[in-house]
Amino acid sequence: MRAISNKRVHFGEFAGPLAHEAAIFDWQLISTQELAAAFDYPFSAILEDDGIPYAPVVVDASVHRYPAIGDVVNVDVDPVAVGESSLDLKYEMTDGDGDPIATLRATHVTIGPDGGALPLPETARDAYAAARVDDDVDPGPEPVSERVRDGGDTDPTAVPQPEPLPSYGTTVPIRSPYVEGAELAYFEEYPRFAGTALEAFVAEHGLSVGETSGEKWPYKPRSWHWEFTAPVPFESELRVDCEVVAVDRDVVRVAQEFSSGDTTNIDGVTEYGCFDRTGEPTTFDEPMLEPLR
Repeated sequence: MRAISNKRVHFGEFAGPLAHEAAIFDWQLISTQELAAAFDYPFSAILEDDGIPYAPVVVDASVHRYPAIGDVVNVDVDPVAVGESSLDLKYEMTDGDGDPIATLRATHVTIGPDGGALPLPETARDAYAAARVDDDVDPGPEPVSERVRDGGDTDPTAVPQPEPLPSYGTTVPIRSPYVEGAELAYFEEYPRFAGTALEAFVAEHGLSVGETSGEKWPYKPRSWHWEFTAPVPFESELRVDCEVVAVDRDVVRVAQEFSSGDTTNIDGVTEYGCFDRTGEPTTFDEPMLEPLR
């Protein structure tokens, strides 16, 4: 189903000359809302019953190119698996020429007032099942077995690390600008929190992202696998802890935990890459990697 059609990327969705990764999260959620309305199980009805609509449980994503100024975005979303309460959706984001921007796959459940997963209404479940497409799309990071400073897991030049790679983090108070209709932290904000923590860390180690960026824009996510285990409530303190687990010229792989109090809210891995001014992936320059080794 075409959920977003020929959407011009707006000024506020950019970070420099390229769309911010948070915009991809936003387009995903907008597309989910459009699909839900088309299948007669809309967000508005769920919110009226004090539910959390179509909460993400697992999200896997791969970015092929970041939209640049002047680009348009299309998003097609289709069900690929339908359970009693869960719905797996595939998202294909393309530009005006039909070339790929990003591919995502997510498992969603609707959470009831008591915190449990609600079954899909029979009419919606049957409609989703009738629209299901067969697709073995598998976006997201590849598994990695050991930490490396350069080369990569399957690269014979890989250099195993005798000591841990860096860790860093930040704490964010969840105030009203960060929440949505269910009074929980908004999906789009999480990559902002993670990206801010990364940029602050490299700045503390002498690298200015602003001064480094120009023909290349570093530290933009190329892929991620995030597991959402608990919502982040309004007025909580969200801790973002990050551990660098692999570094090479193509990606910096970071394990991340978002937590509030003693609760892990999100557990995941993000691979950050470097992109040129047209949005195409390129390699990091060596100075960009030094703070992360």
